[in-house]
Amino acid sequence: MDRCVVHRLGRMAYDEAWQLQERLAGEIARGNRPPSLLLLEHPHTYTFGRRAHAENLLWDAAELERREVSLRWVDRGGDVTYHGPGQLVGYPLLPLAQPGWPGGRLPQADFVGYLRKLEETLILALFHLGVPAGQRPGLTGVWVQADVASRCPRCDPSRLKEPAKVASIGVKVDAHGVSRHGFALNVDPQMEYWEGIIPCGLKQVTMLSLADLLNPVPTLGQVMDQVTAAFGEVFGCEMAELSRVDSV
Repeated sequence: MDRCVVHRLGRMAYDEAWQLQERLAGEIARGNRPPSLLLLEHPHTYTFGRRAHAENLLWDAAELERREVSLRWVDRGGDVTYHGPGQLVGYPLLPLAQPGWPGGRLPQADFVGYLRKLEETLILALFHLGVPAGQRPGLTGVWVQADVASRCPRCDPSRLKEPAKVASIGVKVDAHGVSRHGFALNVDPQMEYWEGIIPCGLKQVTMLSLADLLNPVPTLGQVMDQVTAAFGEVFGCEMAELSRVDSV
């Protein structure tokens, strides 16, 4: 990729963002649009991936309605996760297949390599924001070690003996080799919404936000700046910002 366009879309309903991904990914597959990165927030939403289990939803229908949470079953990998205001969601729409690819499933090594690059992107962005973070063998996402997580003033110290999770990742690569879905980085969301699920199906996981670790808390715009720069560095492309999503 020589060039990737970035669109900062503000707060957008989950269904609207999903439909936008569908349209833009089709244009990318046909060669009518360059690789794209959508950066946005969602209203309170729990999404369940292809490997999700309904029992990982802990709140009943009345509590979901009271807290204005929507449920969506989607075609990304992984289990259940939370999206909401104050969380930076990124949807990279990238043509990952090699020339001459016959279609079908992307080779596993390429798929896993793409996940690792998304993790590297967020780790690099967090480094520049002052948060040391890393990967965990056998688990997807971005994590901070227990000594860093201990900065969290609201957290139960007894639950901070293991690394805590600050960003979730769940993706799909479609039949044309174009990526969908992406990452969710907790900047300053209402963290009590994580109590309504077993995040990613991991019962003992502690979810953190940048607001738990940094004072002052960076703005969503500042985090977008760092994520955009890191994305360009990790994926080796020039990042171009466009204000209109129908612009190329």
